Amino acid sequence: MTRFDADDPSERRKLFADAVSAHRTRASDFLTIQVDAAEEPELDETADPTPPWVQFFQQTVNVDCTDAELDRLKTLVGDYPEFRIDELEQPEEAEGTNVRITARADPNRLADFFERTIREVYGYGEDYRAWVVAV
Repeated sequence: MTRFDADDPSERRKLFADAVSAHRTRASDFLTIQVDAAEEPELDETADPTPPWVQFFQQTVNVDCTDAELDRLKTLVGDYPEFRIDELEQPEEAEGTNVRITARADPNRLADFFERTIREVYGYGEDYRAWVVAV
């Protein structure tokens, strides 16, 4: 991989698909995508100020969600029949839920899911900047 950030939907999907391919080729432990810290969500004014991240390893997508984000995530996963929520963990010391989703899909399908997760679940606008921070 030679580029690690993108700020429009088409370029982000390409970036995410390339990152999934690189992750699989390298057999790395995980892939992490993070929204740029300067970005602010448009959907929820009470959203967590920490930029969201999406992690992928083997065939698992891992995200943290508030209760409202979890409801939106469950709806989104319903659009992907090859995905299923396998584990919801709510640690006592943390607010929110850690979600693990089994995702048996090609890089392009995963890239679409990552893009939609950031936009529809976390509420970021069309021009947010995302970084692949670990491959």
